[in-house]
Amino acid sequence: MKKITRRQTLGIAAGAATALGVTAAVIRSSATSAPEPGASAKGPAPTGSVPALPDVSALDEVYQGSRIQIVPAAGGGHHDGHHLPSLPTIRIDGKELHLMPNADGTWISVVNHYETFPDPVSAARAAVRDLKGAALVPFDPKAGRA
Repeated sequence: MKKITRRQTLGIAAGAATALGVTAAVIRSSATSAPEPGASAKGPAPTGSVPALPDVSALDEVYQGSRIQIVPAAGGGHHDGHHLPSLPTIRIDGKELHLMPNADGTWISVVNHYETFPDPVSAARAAVRDLKGAALVPFDPKAGRA
């Protein structure tokens, strides 16, 4: 039978002390940062439903040399209907830009996925800026399959 060494005992004790210290710090910080009774949280309370999407009107413009076309949602939605039917279809120089709404009402695209925008038009313009004249590669989930 294997005996426990002094090194193993010290390691277990150090781990336990660290866990207790972290737990105490979390409890202390949550007690001091708790909101006062009756105080409302910042922003709207989550309802568990998809936020209402803005009513996007049709747009056809040239922005920094690229043509941006936005077509409001009509039935099947964009990307051949694999998204919500209420999402607008956005094209940059004739190629579809994959755009997604966030739960907080902001928008992201595949070109600038880690930056949020207040509306689809802003997201499309930011994508044009980030592309810097390069062609948008169209989203094709079936590409590369035999």
